[in-house]
Amino acid sequence: MTNAELLQEGINLMFAGVGFVMLFLFILIYAIEFMSKLVNTYFPEPVKAPSTKPIQAENHDLERLRPVIVAAIAHHRRQQGLK
Repeated sequence: MTNAELLQEGINLMFAGVGFVMLFLFILIYAIEFMSKLVNTYFPEPVKAPSTKPIQAENHDLERLRPVIVAAIAHHRRQQGLK
């Protein structure tokens, strides 16, 4: 066999290998999607009931945390010698 024939055979083998790997990956992707749909069909996730707790305003939480934030900043500045 000449070098050109060997190179051609190597290229053919490379494309065949890449083709088989791509085919396997596509089959794997579709199999996983099918199994996912199958599991979701027979074992759906339970739907959570909405909570009946009243939702607090974010401003209330921020006002409650403001002294903590100010104290943390003051402590950090004292530690760093900034003030």
